[in-house]
Amino acid sequence: MGRYEGRVAVVTGGASGLGEATARLLVREGGRVVVADLHGDRAEHVATSLGGAAVAVACDVADETQVAEAVDTAVFRYGRLDGCFANAGIVGVVGPIAETPMEAWDRTMAVLLRGAFLTVKHAARVLQAQGEGGAIVCTSSIAGIRGGLGPHAYTVAKTGVIGLARSAAAELARHGIRVNALCPGSIPTSMTAHVMAGDPEAVGTVERALGGRMPLGRAGAPDDIAEAVLYLLADSGRHVTGQAHVVDGGEATFTPMGDVWGTTRIVEARPPS
Repeated sequence: MGRYEGRVAVVTGGASGLGEATARLLVREGGRVVVADLHGDRAEHVATSLGGAAVAVACDVADETQVAEAVDTAVFRYGRLDGCFANAGIVGVVGPIAETPMEAWDRTMAVLLRGAFLTVKHAARVLQAQGEGGAIVCTSSIAGIRGGLGPHAYTVAKTGVIGLARSAAAELARHGIRVNALCPGSIPTSMTAHVMAGDPEAVGTVERALGGRMPLGRAGAPDDIAEAVLYLLADSGRHVTGQAHVVDGGEATFTPMGDVWGTTRIVEARPPS
C-alpha cells in the first residue's frame, strides 16, 4: 500500500518544479492527480507520462472559473477529491518599493495570493460536500516568515498565504479538513534559475551555488518539498493543521558557525577596567 493509495489530489502549478515533483510522488504512492497548470501543453506532458493516474487541465489560478473547473475535474474523472496542493506561483514584480508599478503588484498578488485563496475556496467546497474530511496544502515561502528573503510583493503574498492557511484551518477543522502552509527555502528549479542566473536551464549551476551557502551543505530539491507535501496531505499529518511548515535546510533560521566558538571553555563577563 502506498502512502496516498486510492486518494485523489489537485496540484496547481503541477507541470514543473515543486508541483511536478509532488504530482509524480503522489502517483508513485498510489494516488491519482489532476495536474493543473497555466501551461496546458506542459501539464499534458506530465499527465501523459503518469498514465491513467493523472489528467491535465489548463488553469490560470487567478481566474475563478478555471480554478473551479480544475477542482471539479477531480470528481468528474476520478469520482472524488481528497486533497489539494495550491502551489502555482510566479516570482512577480522585483525592484525597489518606490518604483513598483501597481499593475505589476496587482498581477503578482493575483497569482500568488488570489490564486491560493481560490484554490482553497473550491477545494473546501468539494471536500465539505463530500463530508469525509481532507487536506489542503498551500505553498508559501521562507520569505513569508522573514523579511529580506524575497521581493516586496512576493513577500507580502507569501505572508498572506500563511494567514490564509491559518484562517481556513480554523473554519474547516470542524469538517475534518486540514489546511497548512508549506514554506520552502531556495530550491533549484527553472524559476529559481531564471531569477538567480537569468537562465531557466541553469538549474545545475544554481544548485551548486545554493549548496555552498546552505547550513546543511546541500541545496534542497523539489523531491524534498514533495515529501513534505505528502506528509501534510496523507495520514502522516493527520494531527497537523493551521501550521507554517518550514522545509529550508536551516536557511531562514541560522548561519553556519563552523568553529567560530573555538575550543570548549567558560567565558565570564568582566567589568570594564
